[in-house]
This record gives sequence, C-alpha cells and structure tokens, in this order.
Amino acid sequence: MEDSIDIRRKKLLYQASYRGFKEADLLIGGFARAHLPEMTPAELDEFEALLGLGDRELYAWAVGNAEPPANVSGPVFQKLRSFTITPA
Repeated sequence: MEDSIDIRRKKLLYQASYRGFKEADLLIGGFARAHLPEMTPAELDEFEALLGLGDRELYAWAVGNAEPPANVSGPVFQKLRSFTITPA
C-alpha cells in the first residue's frame, strides 16, 4: 500500500513540476516538493484535482491575482496560497 502512495506522490510531483509555463512550474512544483511527502490520501486527492485545473487560472488564484471559486478553495489550496504569498 505504501508503495502505491509513493508512486502516486511521484506522479503528482512530475505533474506539478511540468505545467504550462515556467512560473507555474516553479510555484506549483516547489509547493509539491515541500508538501507532498506529508500529504494524507485525502489531501493528495485535493491536490490532484487542483492539478486538473487550467494552469493560468490556478496560478492566478494561488498568487492572489484572482479569487478562486468556492469549490477550489480547500485546505490544500490554502496551503498553496500561503506558500505563494510567504516572503522569501
């Protein structure tokens, strides 16, 4: 069972790191590298659903340039948004 979770995390990391444009690759991929190892199966489901959304929309919502729809604004998205807005 643990192997299948690890494989799923690797697939999600790849999907998060190779988006439609470089800024999204860096942001979403960086978030995935930082948070995927600790995500629960339910959080993995939410993250996978986020990755199924349009790159430009997800990026705009994550950096705060637009408000996300209510169905997008779950706990994993909120972590992504906090990851984005936190100064380096």
